[in-house]
Amino acid sequence: FWPRLTLLSYLVTTARSVLEHELETIRTGGTWKGERVITSKQGPHINVDGSRGDILNFCANNYLGLSSHPQVVEAGIEALKKYGAGLSSVRFICGTQDIHKDLEQKLAQFHEREDCILYASCFDANAGLFEVLLGPDDAVLSDELNHASIIDGIRLCRAKRFRYKHMDLNDLETQLKESQSSRLRLVVTDGVFSMDGDMAPLKGICDLAEQYGAMVFIDECHATGFMGPRGRGTDELLGVMDRVHIVNSTLGKALGGAAGGYTVGPKPLIDLLRQRSRPYLFSNSLPPPVVGCATRAVELLLTSNEIAQSVGDKTMRFRNKMTDAGFTISGSDHPICPVMLGDARLASLMADDMLKLGVYVIGFSYPVVPKGKARIRVQISAAHTDQDIDRAVDAFIQTGRKHGVVS
Repeated sequence: FWPRLTLLSYLVTTARSVLEHELETIRTGGTWKGERVITSKQGPHINVDGSRGDILNFCANNYLGLSSHPQVVEAGIEALKKYGAGLSSVRFICGTQDIHKDLEQKLAQFHEREDCILYASCFDANAGLFEVLLGPDDAVLSDELNHASIIDGIRLCRAKRFRYKHMDLNDLETQLKESQSSRLRLVVTDGVFSMDGDMAPLKGICDLAEQYGAMVFIDECHATGFMGPRGRGTDELLGVMDRVHIVNSTLGKALGGAAGGYTVGPKPLIDLLRQRSRPYLFSNSLPPPVVGCATRAVELLLTSNEIAQSVGDKTMRFRNKMTDAGFTISGSDHPICPVMLGDARLASLMADDMLKLGVYVIGFSYPVVPKGKARIRVQISAAHTDQDIDRAVDAFIQTGRKHGVVS
């Protein structure tokens, strides 16, 4: 037998070799994901370490520009002063403050649901829902392109799993027929799919769910705050708010951009999640400054839809100008505007060249998107001006000509 230290050294060396080989595979495949360092607050204009001057930011989830909104920031400061930096506890021990309950009430009101439960992130909300709601006698029917957090959450539950083709109502109906012997059935979909900005056909999904006696769940992370006449989400936009049973969403995008997620739905479900949802029971409470910021963001949206409405016009300005220039933009009229390129290395190189022209965007490639579907995902914010959008389009045209994407 080898001496213990020799064996340990061998194992560490072997593990390091395996890890370095895997990292080199990522680099040579052109899918390496670097992290650029921002040296300013989040917003349409940022400072990036190593770049000169003001940089236009077109890849944040800051759809409403609330991450640095003066009232949102001030609410966070006031919460920090009054309630401290954090609770050092989970909710059911000594981690629930009145501001947590107030935010939950306002989110339930915003979504027009009975109750709400807060999580550290929407990833946690998705991880904590399915194993509580569904057991071995139940079935979950999931769109094949649902977010990774939904996929991971479903893996944790013991329900029978059915996966239907992306937004394919015919295939969903087939799966509903096959799962008819189950006690409970839950159709699960993103409201808006984050990589393409395409919207789930919620009316058709609800029609099928009602026909076959199933419930409907949607993840609204890329819709809450700005989709629909009042910014309530895709269920409002498509007229099915009263037909979708459970909604998960985030505070980390349009609603202040800090952190946190939540579930809204029937009160008995929310009560059960408080008793059994593991990410809720075993994670620290949301920090008071985060709660303060998110609460003010929701209050702004409850009193006015002006900010939400401004995103649509700016989105169409970008989409139309890019399409006229010869670029392929997938999705619909969502502020997620994927500039489709196909090749991972090309997407990365173009993103680097865009930064040199003062526009911050990121190339997306496998495994974030399917192989052969690499793109630069542009995201429009209410905080962008028309001049900002035109400057970004000009940079895309210059970079696209350099790489032979457009003529």
